[in-house]
Amino acid sequence: MNNKPTIHDIAKALSIDSSTVSRALNDSPRVTKATKDKILAKAEELGYKRNLLASNLRKNVTNTIGVVVPRISRHFFSSAIQGIEETAYTAGYNVIICQSLEQLEREMKIVDSLVANRVDGLLISVSMETRDYKHLTVLKERGIPLIFFDRHCKKTGCSNVLIDDYKGGFDATEHLILKGCKNILHFSGPQELEIYKNRFQGYKEALVKHGISFNSDYVLSSRLMEEDGYANIEQALKKSLAIDAIFSANDLAAIGAMKYLKAHHVKIPEDIAIVGFSNEPISRVIEPSLTTIDQPGFEMGKIATGLLLEHIIKKDIPNKGQTIILASKLIERNSSKK
Repeated sequence: MNNKPTIHDIAKALSIDSSTVSRALNDSPRVTKATKDKILAKAEELGYKRNLLASNLRKNVTNTIGVVVPRISRHFFSSAIQGIEETAYTAGYNVIICQSLEQLEREMKIVDSLVANRVDGLLISVSMETRDYKHLTVLKERGIPLIFFDRHCKKTGCSNVLIDDYKGGFDATEHLILKGCKNILHFSGPQELEIYKNRFQGYKEALVKHGISFNSDYVLSSRLMEEDGYANIEQALKKSLAIDAIFSANDLAAIGAMKYLKAHHVKIPEDIAIVGFSNEPISRVIEPSLTTIDQPGFEMGKIATGLLLEHIIKKDIPNKGQTIILASKLIERNSSKK
């Protein structure tokens, strides 16, 4: 049984038309202030709550934005979500957060579901399996603004909010070189993703700047999970590669390598120095603490959301996208202090 009061209950209590009550609750200029005040007072007395969802759907808005990230558990993405939610909440928007778990099929289903639920806009950091963006064309067809963050899209017309991955990769590698390292192993992510391609390019350019020859044997690609870092360093040492440092494109794989090295009594950083990327909270507390590249996740979330809301409010999907690049920062800790 539904005991929630309706506009008809208000109308009956005041002996006026339901249409007048509806107009008053929607602040129509066709209703006098005195009548509005009387209706609002009665609505409060009866405990009437407006159905905002139905009201918004009539206006063809939901005041909701969708967010798709690879993994909520990653510190960077949880920080970005904090920035997204704070900015959205201040502007009167709700946020639906979904994770792809790095799976394209899951990402496709999530996007379909968010579109079906009529989100006003979408923020996405694509999965490692995403190679094209066909499943996102429905957004443009429906007039739903889309912003890529962290993992970006090079297609014309797409807007991106990123960090300077190239500079981060360069700074991490140069830091190791300046510590005296010359045989630097690089753990890379899938080269189809621009962030890992750019971190790899930074690695190569730092070697070139310091007159160190690039050797493809020193680059190992994976999904950069902790177990990948463990397996990568094991594989490299079994090949008898002369390694004095590792630059990993994320912290998790770097930590996996550290676990292997410690288990096999290899000293960090005396024998092999290590730099990660992303500044996960665990990187401060492991032993030795991990030198890493910090990413401003909270700031990225705020900026990406601000840009998305601008498009939503203007009802504008520009043909020419824009790219905003934020600076990264190297944080030196004990894993590279030779």
